Amino acid sequence: MSYLTTIGANVMVIILVVYNKNLHCPMYFFLTQLTISDIITTSDIVPNMLHMVMNNGSSMSLAECITQLFFFGSSECLECLLLTAMSYDRYVAICLPLHYNSLMNPLLCLKYILISWILGFTVTLVQTINLSKLQFCWSNVIDHFFCEFDPLLKLSCSNIMKIRIIKLISFFLGFLIIVCPFIIVVISYVYIVHTILKIQSFTGRQRAFSTCGSHLAVVSIFYGTLFSNYLIPEKGGSVVHISLPIVYTVVTPLVNPIIYCLRNKDIKKAFTKIKF
Repeated sequence: MSYLTTIGANVMVIILVVYNKNLHCPMYFFLTQLTISDIITTSDIVPNMLHMVMNNGSSMSLAECITQLFFFGSSECLECLLLTAMSYDRYVAICLPLHYNSLMNPLLCLKYILISWILGFTVTLVQTINLSKLQFCWSNVIDHFFCEFDPLLKLSCSNIMKIRIIKLISFFLGFLIIVCPFIIVVISYVYIVHTILKIQSFTGRQRAFSTCGSHLAVVSIFYGTLFSNYLIPEKGGSVVHISLPIVYTVVTPLVNPIIYCLRNKDIKKAFTKIKF
């Protein structure tokens, strides 16, 4: 039921943006890409997870496992880059409103979307190719509900130096595609908050903050759970390391469209115009 709700809610957001001319702007163009990313994540993880719960376990070939990891990693990398683009869009809209049309023109937005998709899939492809070259000759049981990078890497019996090199490459790519965009998001919101606080009227500050409140909520949930999962020590915390990924693979794709629909006046207005 939650799977169908997630898919339905995200598809609804795409339909609203496509068919409502008032939503044909960069922010909602990025939002449609974000919902596509959420659909990929949900479709990649949830069906197999439900099968595993109903059958008290599940099995798949190594090729299927790596394929699942590829689509999961690609969608998560894509989401990081899209959230960064959306934060920059809000920065320009609030801090540089007179330059918004020139800095956020349709061609530039399209280029950023293409770069985000290419980077997301390329970075993950490098990781999955490296992982597929390893040997797996020990236990084939993953203590997780999907094929994530670290649990899968622990099953390898390849040379320890080769595994360390792959971990080093993973760290570098993770810093490039996750940490760097997060830093840009933080810097953007520092400038946004600084600009909003300089607005004299309370109504003006409230109106300015309302334009980025939904995005800030989504960023907080996504990065909060993502960083918590990788920063909390794994020893003695296996339950935590299984439950946290549920948030950004199952809960976040469901919550994102709800947040944007409930907190965004333009989306709510477009929804009320739909004729059932």
